[in-house]
Amino acid sequence: MNISQVTYPVALVGAGPGHPGLLTLRAVELLERADLVLYDRLVPVRLLDHVPESARRICVDSLHGTHPERWPEIYQLMIDAARQGQRVVRLKGGDPFVFGRGGEEAEALQRAGIPYEIVPGVTAALGAGAFAGIPLTHRQHVSAVAFVTGHEKPDKKDSFLDWAGLAHFPGTLVVYMGMARLAFIVERLIAHGKPAQTPAAVVHWATTGRQRTVTAPLAELPAAVQQAGLKAPALVIIGSVVNLRTELAWFESRPLLGKRILVTRPRHQAREMIARLEELGAVVALLPAVAIREPADWAPVDQALAHLSTYQWLVFTSANGVEALMGRLRQTGRDLRALAGVRLAVIGPGTADALRRYHLEPDLVPAVYDSEGLAAALKDHVAGQRVLLARADRGREVLREQLSSVAQVEQIAVYSQVDAIQPGSEALELVRRGDIDYITLTSSNIARSLVRALDEEALQRIRSGAVQLVSISPVTSAAIREKGLPVAAEARESTTEGVVQALLALSGGVHLLRCTQETTAPRSEKYVQES
Repeated sequence: MNISQVTYPVALVGAGPGHPGLLTLRAVELLERADLVLYDRLVPVRLLDHVPESARRICVDSLHGTHPERWPEIYQLMIDAARQGQRVVRLKGGDPFVFGRGGEEAEALQRAGIPYEIVPGVTAALGAGAFAGIPLTHRQHVSAVAFVTGHEKPDKKDSFLDWAGLAHFPGTLVVYMGMARLAFIVERLIAHGKPAQTPAAVVHWATTGRQRTVTAPLAELPAAVQQAGLKAPALVIIGSVVNLRTELAWFESRPLLGKRILVTRPRHQAREMIARLEELGAVVALLPAVAIREPADWAPVDQALAHLSTYQWLVFTSANGVEALMGRLRQTGRDLRALAGVRLAVIGPGTADALRRYHLEPDLVPAVYDSEGLAAALKDHVAGQRVLLARADRGREVLREQLSSVAQVEQIAVYSQVDAIQPGSEALELVRRGDIDYITLTSSNIARSLVRALDEEALQRIRSGAVQLVSISPVTSAAIREKGLPVAAEARESTTEGVVQALLALSGGVHLLRCTQETTAPRSEKYVQES
């Protein structure tokens, strides 16, 4: 087949060692345009958020047979999709060309006449060394590093490993896939002359909130690892640079390290909170409890937009409302000039930021970011005037009721909130099994949707305190308690950062990354405040 007949090259892309932030920009570009993504089991699921909803996603572990038996099927899937004109991304843990079989896959594509592109990734050794505080080279210690596979069979006749050479290698050794044979690897190195007291480390789940590191003299490393209960995935680092960890370790002191947190916000709004929690070391799972949809009927919205000049105030109770109304404004052939003369009020700083993305500055942001606070702040300004509330199709009526006592208020549903939790989802199973420590709830609608989806076993874990609920506001807390469930912590401020601070206080974590002054006036809350 002529290579020119294939529309798009297949991309063999390195996903990095586990931390979603270590993905390259080129990798993101390719994922955002992909029609088919074939990904490894250890690739962070969150990376698939970059993939269009219409794209096929296939975890290669779901293919039939053992791992070696899957290789021909992986090759054929890439080849067939490329020949059909699809954009194919083969997403591989770490770097495709470092113990990732990227070379074999590239060869298969070459034989089939399929063009391809290789996108390097941060290989596991670099991630493990950096996040464990172990520099793989250091001017006062070593000037060389060797990457070694520990996956070869002990009786393999054509082994590429020169144990004598590795034992006397004048630098750092990093062993991939060596956990199953750790005792054998250590025995071989020492037998060929590596000093038994050589500093050594095993880094488990490197660069993620699950990361754990064990250090010991080389001869004692297998026993130390067994005592700590560490298993694959992990890397072994051997050399004098391991001693530098005592001074340079930084990641494993993060205040939420290893805490398993379930975020329940809509997917498009959850990224910021997830990134913030991961920054603090948490292991985050996502379960969007509600989804944002167009309203069932645009007619009331269109009528209000046609008469915007008759309103003195336009009030937004969420960033979703801003996006929905501005989108409809464009769809109906209008632009920002339609808002001339209309004053704008928002419920909080995140909603204000949503307005600013359209080059609009809010005239009013309340000191307290809830419906009661917004009503109190607005009353004196809107007395005797016409007010348009742009909001969701379900939620509390507090704002309309309180403003109606002083103003003429019209309310329009610019978007719809629908329950989005699918029965049997993996995140629900995590709660049921007790593999979640905390659940964040950022509106009463989200809280009610979650409770409706939980089975009795999961609910019992919450009632017992094995799984703890963290609420964004008193309103959300009240909705949780109405369902007979305890609230373990409530944010002092109804913002993303307020929820994070509540988690830190609840877990006993010390906030190291942002000072108090920064957190008292957050500019990044993007939750659905309406409930």
